[in-house]
Amino acid sequence: MGTITALTTQQRNPNRVNVFLDGAFAFELAAMTAVSLHIGQTLTTAEIEKLQQADELENAKQSAIRYIEVRPRSMAEVRTHLRQKGFADTAVDQACERLQEVGLLDDAAFARYWVEQREIFKPRSQMALRQELQQKGVSREVMESVITEVDETEAARQAVLKQSPRWQHLPEAEFKLKLSNYLQRRGFSYDLIKQIVNECWNERNHE
Repeated sequence: MGTITALTTQQRNPNRVNVFLDGAFAFELAAMTAVSLHIGQTLTTAEIEKLQQADELENAKQSAIRYIEVRPRSMAEVRTHLRQKGFADTAVDQACERLQEVGLLDDAAFARYWVEQREIFKPRSQMALRQELQQKGVSREVMESVITEVDETEAARQAVLKQSPRWQHLPEAEFKLKLSNYLQRRGFSYDLIKQIVNECWNERNHE
């Protein structure tokens, strides 16, 4: 318990406020958490603890937002990130809930983003996409709602579009082997690989 004798903005971080109780530094808070405080106000131990919990929640939210700003993230990724930063489970849960409420955390939107990026830059099979989204902590229900829309045949064709010219000079057997291995690493089925590789070889010979 103590009486607030000073509230000073930190020089290095203007978004943080130092709180002094009875003439001595007591703790620091986010500026928006400290906005309701004033000099002369008496704080009980319970009130101080509540302020510090609110501060940790605000810090967790800001840390999560910075993490999301780099690229969209799944809920599981954000939770892992915040725990690695040392935030308490309560702050992690509340921060994620708040961000979900305002639409900054949305696993369905994240899954769509992930699949779209893969389709544009690194086409993969449905199986490979499932594995990747599973690693990101996306639920099976959300995952399936997005992945079932992927056209695997088109994805395989797009995958070889930029890669096959590298091996155009090779004889048929070697060309097909390299292209088959390339598609196999991206999770495509044997039958689809065979179809696409033959298509690619035939197109090459008709150019």
